Amino acid sequence: MNINNDFETAKISFNDFREIILNDYRLAVESRFVSLLGRKEVLTGKAKFGIFGDGKEIAQIALAKVFQQGDWRSGYYRDQTFAFASGISNIYHFFSQLYANPDLAADTSSAGRQMNCHFSTQLLDGFGNWVDQTVNKNSASDISTTGGQMSRVMGLGLASKLYRANDNLDYLRYFSKKGNEVVFCTIGNAATSEGVFWETVNAAAVKQIPVVISIWDDGYGISVPNELQTAKADISAALRGFQREGEGNGIEIFKVRGWDYPALCEVYEKAARIAREQHVPCLVHVTEITQPQGHSTSGSHERYKSKDRLVWEGEYDCNQKMRNWILESGIAPEEQLLELEREAKDVVRQEQRRAWADYHKTIQKDLDEAILLLSKIDYSLVEIPLRTLQSLAEPSLKEVYSNVRRAIRDLRAVESPEKSQLLAWYKDKQTENHDRYNDKLFTDTPDSPLRMAEVPAQYTQDSPVVDGREVLNACFDANFTRDERILAFGEDVGKIGDVNQGFAGLQEKFGELRIFDTGIRESAIIGKGVGLALRGLRPIAEIQYLDYLIYAMPVLSDDLASLSYRTKGTQKSPVIIRTRGHRLEGIWHSGSPMTVLLGGLRGLHICVPRNMTQAAGMYNTLLRSDEPAVVVECLNGYRLKEKMPANVGEFTVPLGVAELIREGKDITVVSYGATLRVVQEAAIELEKLGISLEIIDAQCLQPFDSTHICAASLSKTNKLLVVDEDMPGGASAFILQEIMEKQQGYYMLDGQPRTLSAKPHRPPYGSDGDYFTKPSVDDVIELAYEMMSEYNNQEYPNLF
Repeated sequence: MNINNDFETAKISFNDFREIILNDYRLAVESRFVSLLGRKEVLTGKAKFGIFGDGKEIAQIALAKVFQQGDWRSGYYRDQTFAFASGISNIYHFFSQLYANPDLAADTSSAGRQMNCHFSTQLLDGFGNWVDQTVNKNSASDISTTGGQMSRVMGLGLASKLYRANDNLDYLRYFSKKGNEVVFCTIGNAATSEGVFWETVNAAAVKQIPVVISIWDDGYGISVPNELQTAKADISAALRGFQREGEGNGIEIFKVRGWDYPALCEVYEKAARIAREQHVPCLVHVTEITQPQGHSTSGSHERYKSKDRLVWEGEYDCNQKMRNWILESGIAPEEQLLELEREAKDVVRQEQRRAWADYHKTIQKDLDEAILLLSKIDYSLVEIPLRTLQSLAEPSLKEVYSNVRRAIRDLRAVESPEKSQLLAWYKDKQTENHDRYNDKLFTDTPDSPLRMAEVPAQYTQDSPVVDGREVLNACFDANFTRDERILAFGEDVGKIGDVNQGFAGLQEKFGELRIFDTGIRESAIIGKGVGLALRGLRPIAEIQYLDYLIYAMPVLSDDLASLSYRTKGTQKSPVIIRTRGHRLEGIWHSGSPMTVLLGGLRGLHICVPRNMTQAAGMYNTLLRSDEPAVVVECLNGYRLKEKMPANVGEFTVPLGVAELIREGKDITVVSYGATLRVVQEAAIELEKLGISLEIIDAQCLQPFDSTHICAASLSKTNKLLVVDEDMPGGASAFILQEIMEKQQGYYMLDGQPRTLSAKPHRPPYGSDGDYFTKPSVDDVIELAYEMMSEYNNQEYPNLF
């Protein structure tokens, strides 16, 4: 019989009420046994690592009662009971993830790419199209970063406000029902010490985001007690200044004990109603929670908890307290609960065994094939790897392929049909294993920016010559007119149109719902973009200067950049991060930390346009496609003169396509951004010295030069110089590797490839500091001359 376990039902019989209670208790018992059995699976070696949600079962069941279709979860790795109760996951999927099953049908959250208790719902169909979010209970993909789930709450919740307030978005019915959706965020008490928590709570209070934040408070952060974590040792007490008063903004704060089932149900019903109807953020501080197995399988909590604390945790275990309440209330007798508990454990064991069997089938198929192929090879060289595979008690794919590769190495001097069969099989399996473990860094749908058709910029005889910033402004104006989904926000973006006037006048034209200011909170700005894009909108999140992007790197790197990969392409967030950098004097506004971006943001396109026309073409491309990107505009280029394209909102610049901007015969120089102008100026002087530079604008660093024009140029000049203003060994080294290895440029060289980058420190203030810190025209001239001198010292004698 299907029982409605939602307390919003106006009238139910006592029998139905009892069934609801017993079903909830059954779920709590199942989830607890999942934790106990999961830990055992790790300790016996069948799984690598385990982290569980034991001790939080009752609070999460109460929370799940108010989680409706269309709502969103942004949680963390303690939410297994909530995932089971809401239907986001189930016991089979949970154990499949614990075993790292690479089949998306088994681990629907991550296809074995994330450790257990990291949940996600599939937002895309098999073709990369959005599914109807309003008929599902949605979960943003979890990350392990402490507190990292907070920032995207801003965008997920702001989307509800925008869908409610902007009637022009009504056609996006797959994403919202008039903004009726609530975001449910969960976090551990210790993680509330993170800056991103306070940044998000403050921003949510200012914008009045419909979110319910649950803080699971078990008194510790691993071994560190609340007294060392939080002012007043009580997060809700520390947050009292955020409490809403009268008509002003703020949040509603609730406090409830984690074992008090009736009170939990009542609090969550009230908090969800306030958030849903009034769009007021609510915070539920759930105290007196226990963690019976400690933090994870990596350690024991007996090492840092006192005997008295452990006794208290036994007495106040939420499942035990609910059990006592059921018995004392006469809802069910002891015998019935014992039978229920036995049945619950049987269900968990059954699902665990099914998950293990399915995972083992994946390994066994490859193992059997490998053994069969090796056994056909009649050489003693394969005896050891073959016997090793035949003797494996608990095989893994690592052991299968490690032994196959060993056999291939040992057979390097052997030629036989059987070896050829083994090699053919191994090559086929490399493709399959790439799909299992390496694909979907980008979502790679038909709407990928790499598939966008190139539309050249058009000019007429009357095309005006304007400041570069005016080209950007016209580009944004045209795109905002074309697509109601596009919105932009950041520090000073709204009223003054950003510090360099790219959005000047556009807030007046398109309104504060679409172009608006934010406070100085980079993590929340990026999180806002991530959440809005997950809900079908097209945000441009502006970070005022490239240096400031580092403040948001955990959100960018751990969440956005890995989103497609860690969900195996079932979630996407096509947010555009707009920023500016390069060559403004001064330590704090001059950085070009491309090394940081290249190392931390694989999974985002990194665009480095040389001028505002190229930047506009990239925005036109990105706003019509569905993958995230960072666009770094040249800070000293906004007032340089450029022609205004007649099709300023339509022309596109393809991503990953480098451009030859000057032909030459002696040296191939590859650069990007602001240093291109330095190289171009140097090229004029070098012509007077008899040296001809061929200049290539990389345009994008990720992807880089997909058409290999760098190699084509190098085949002509045979000499390579890479110029940029990142730290030594940064982006210039990345470009060098791309050309030397991927494009096989090494074979075309007749001299040492060279790089010219900034000094290994940030530039001091002033033009002189810039000159002595970053590549100058003189530096380029002298290094290019030195390269020619090494090639032909007679014609180009040493300068120094």
